[in-house]
Amino acid sequence: MKQELYQYGPFSCSIAVTDEFDDYKDGIFHDLTGNLHTSHEISVVGYGVEDGTPFWWIRNSWGQHWGIQGFGKVIRGKNNLAIESSCYWASPKDTWTDKVMHNTTDAERNDPRNNVTNGPYPEGRLHDTFLEKKPSRVDTGCRKMNTFKGGEKKPEQMPWEMIGADELPDNWDWRDASGKNYLSWSKNQHIPMYCGSCWAQGTTSALADRFNIFFGTTQMSPAGLSAQWAVSYSSGGDCNGGEPSAVYNTAYLEGIPHTSCLQYVAHNLDFNKKDAWGPIDACRDCHGPACPAGEDCWDNCFPITDYTRYYVNAYYGLRGSA
Repeated sequence: MKQELYQYGPFSCSIAVTDEFDDYKDGIFHDLTGNLHTSHEISVVGYGVEDGTPFWWIRNSWGQHWGIQGFGKVIRGKNNLAIESSCYWASPKDTWTDKVMHNTTDAERNDPRNNVTNGPYPEGRLHDTFLEKKPSRVDTGCRKMNTFKGGEKKPEQMPWEMIGADELPDNWDWRDASGKNYLSWSKNQHIPMYCGSCWAQGTTSALADRFNIFFGTTQMSPAGLSAQWAVSYSSGGDCNGGEPSAVYNTAYLEGIPHTSCLQYVAHNLDFNKKDAWGPIDACRDCHGPACPAGEDCWDNCFPITDYTRYYVNAYYGLRGSA
């Protein structure tokens, strides 16, 4: 397992789950119950030794609030939780050098199982500055005028006061800065259904990029800020459009939760679920069983009270020709 991990990268493993594992926060986890009934899948991303005890670095899928920013350490060499019994890997195939794209066939396009509807999506809080919805994506603007209602919060020294234009390199790309990609992942705001959330997507992506640059290699994984939280919380808008500057103002005043607190669903907040915004709408988790079709199963969900929020200490407008 160490050879595969070191030479080719992470792989997935089936593990057993105990109450203690569910509550894991830090340290090297060592199950003492002897549970080897696998019921969960994780990925193994590294290994090490701490105070003489060997361990596996694992990545879980229960949100950043679990374990060590979503990661954990499991004792190695003892098949604890059956972690060394059933693992899987795959080798990437190069379809980039000679670009290979999937061309949708007529059979796939006309498959009766396709859902070709595009909305309507639930209505949330509407703002008097928003335009009415239009039927065409081209005609519908998801970004509205920046007003900086909370005022700009400028740093003591602006970037152009620190480095002159003649000192800048001719080429710079944060996707390949000294051989490292600092950018967060690309997203599609129009799935699983149309939502005019570009105002939340662009701002949270750019801010996540800046946190990645700020943290460098010290973070467990790239930063991710919840665009869905910005939409649901109406921190500048909703699926009808919004003001980008308001997202930064909210990050300054209240912070923005990690994306694993509230994943993107392209919906405004459903006010039929609650009378008003509550802690469960900022960061939540849910337990089984799986929700039957046509039900919401909110009774199976609960708010998370200890989670990461990303704050900013300055924000301002920018313009220029170079």
